[in-house]
Amino acid sequence: MQSRLVMMEVVPKAFSSTYGTLGNTRPFSNVSARSCRENSKGEVDAHILTLLQSTCPSVPITADIVEGSADLTDSFKALVAKTPNLQKIPFAWHLMTSENYEKQVKAKGDIKKFDFIQMVQMIYYVDNLAGTIAFHRSLLKSNGRLMIIVEAANSGWDILWKTYKKVLAVDVITEYRSSGEVIDCLKSQGLRYEEHAVPNAFDITECFDPSSETGKRLLNFMTAKGSFYESFTPEIRAGILDLLRNKCSTEKDGRVLFNSDLSCILVHA
Repeated sequence: MQSRLVMMEVVPKAFSSTYGTLGNTRPFSNVSARSCRENSKGEVDAHILTLLQSTCPSVPITADIVEGSADLTDSFKALVAKTPNLQKIPFAWHLMTSENYEKQVKAKGDIKKFDFIQMVQMIYYVDNLAGTIAFHRSLLKSNGRLMIIVEAANSGWDILWKTYKKVLAVDVITEYRSSGEVIDCLKSQGLRYEEHAVPNAFDITECFDPSSETGKRLLNFMTAKGSFYESFTPEIRAGILDLLRNKCSTEKDGRVLFNSDLSCILVHA
C-alpha cells in the first residue's frame, strides 16, 4: 500500500516534464500492461488516467488494459464503476498476459498506436525483457512515452532476491529484475530515457519476532512464499533474516526500515 502511495506522488512529477505541453485537442490513447502485485486493483492505473484527464482536460482519452488475471480485471472494472471521472473513458479490456497480447497484435497485423504505455511492476513476469520493451515501444506514436515502474537497483528487494535467487526465483518469478537490468536493456538498444527516483521504505521490525503474525505475513510476502518458516531450511531462514536486517534495511528509533525504493523510467518513442 505504501509503495502505491509513493508511486502516486512521483508519477505526476515524471508526467509533467513529458506531457505538460501536450496538444489540447487531439485524442489521447493509453494502454496499461499489468499483471503485477503492486497494482492489483488498478489504483495506479486509475491515478494515471485521472492525471491525464487533469493535464489535458479537453482531450478525449481511450484506455486499453492488458491483464492476465480475471479476478484482477474484475477488481479494476469495479474501481472504474465507482469512479465518475473514469466512466467517461472508453475501456478495451484484454484478458491475457502481455506476451499473449504481443502475439495477438502481431498475428492480426493491424497495430494500434498509443500515446502513453505504462508497465507498472510487471517486468518481473515476462520471459524476454528486451523483446517486451521493444514491442511496447513499437506501439508508441511519434511523440509517445513508455513508462516502466520497477524496483530500484540496490534496493532491499534487489539485494534480497538476487542474493537468494536460487530459492526465491523458482515460482511465478523465475528471473528477478530491477531498474539496473531495465537501464542496461535500454542502453543496449540505444533508447532515450529519463529515470525518476521513487524513495520508499516500510517497517519490517516484526519480521524478527518469530511469534509475530504480522512478521510472518511480511516474510511470506517478501519471499513470495505461502509460509516462510516452512519453505526454507533453518540455515536459509537465518541467512535471509540477517540479510534483511543488515544489508536491505536501515534502523531508526529502534525500528528496522526495509529499503523499498522504486524507479520510474520514461522511455521516448
